[in-house]
Amino acid sequence: MPYRTEPEVHAVRAAAYVLPTDAPEADGTLSWDSTTLVVCEVAAGGVTGLGYTYAHQACVPLIEGKLAPLVTGRDALDVGGSFAAMHREIRNLGRPGLVACSLSAVETALHDAKARLLDVSLASLFGRCHEATPVYGSGGFTSYDDEQTRAQLQRWTHEQRIPRAKIKIGESWGARVERDLHRVALAREVAGDTVDLYVDANGGYGVAQAVRVGHAVAEYGVTWFEEPVSSDHLAGLRQVRSQVTPDVTAGEYGYHLPYFAGMLEAQAVDCLQIDVTRCGGYGEWLRAAAVAAGYSIDISGHCAPNLSAHVAVATPNLRHLEYFHDHDRIERMLFDGALEPDGGAMRPDLSRPGHGLSLRHADAERYRVR
Repeated sequence: MPYRTEPEVHAVRAAAYVLPTDAPEADGTLSWDSTTLVVCEVAAGGVTGLGYTYAHQACVPLIEGKLAPLVTGRDALDVGGSFAAMHREIRNLGRPGLVACSLSAVETALHDAKARLLDVSLASLFGRCHEATPVYGSGGFTSYDDEQTRAQLQRWTHEQRIPRAKIKIGESWGARVERDLHRVALAREVAGDTVDLYVDANGGYGVAQAVRVGHAVAEYGVTWFEEPVSSDHLAGLRQVRSQVTPDVTAGEYGYHLPYFAGMLEAQAVDCLQIDVTRCGGYGEWLRAAAVAAGYSIDISGHCAPNLSAHVAVATPNLRHLEYFHDHDRIERMLFDGALEPDGGAMRPDLSRPGHGLSLRHADAERYRVR
């Protein structure tokens, strides 16, 4: 259906939802029992675009009080112009952190609205380089006992046929290496020899310790060592990378392009992670991926699998996308249009405009923060 000439954004709304986890969760350096989803909806030209971020509820007043007035009344098809207006205005607030998360929620909602106005999928709007995005099962929390870990790995690798799986290690800031290695051995036993096994320390180790652990997990065929040390310690990441067999990866805390550029310039990673709910949205994802391509580095999408799938297939140097337990669960609970990881890949539905997701407001209402 043809869109109106220069349809305007006429409303921007935001809401936060706090959903309890289905079991206590922890990684190497943090524990939690709930996840907060901040949803942004943009109304324009008779459609509603949807974006979101996994962040604190403080994003809601940032979106409605600071960002919404900057895009309301603007051409809904001019997402780049709206992003530039928001980016200029938040200068004195500081880009990294909750401001970037708020920016990401609005930007992804604007792109979704644009695609819906044009009646095309986001994958088609961006231009597909791939038919599907490979995914890896992600969870394996340090708070899980062996039976919980076993059940989750079996679901990914045997029931859903995902040939890649990641568990958390670095428990208690690296104080329980023996248990870390026990859990890696368990994961290999359950997953079998044909599954790519990944580990994520969430910055829990020191450099020398990370090198020792990297050698140990390589004995179990681990090929991905995420944040072996803090992602702020670029020299440390490079040191570990130069001494271990698994690929060293980081980047999930990238809130702006200089972060990604600095990590790549430091030769700190073998694969750069990008989180569409933090980096500034779809446009910044693609720009960060282009920076990585300039260094001949692949990118991997961090979390939010259903929000990320369409831009992932539009990324030439894509390796895969994280099918994170918390976010997959929430996206299935609250959204229509969630994708299946069919045989280890997510295939965007090109028949649905935008990213194909719609919020089930009635289901979400019970979790809404007042």
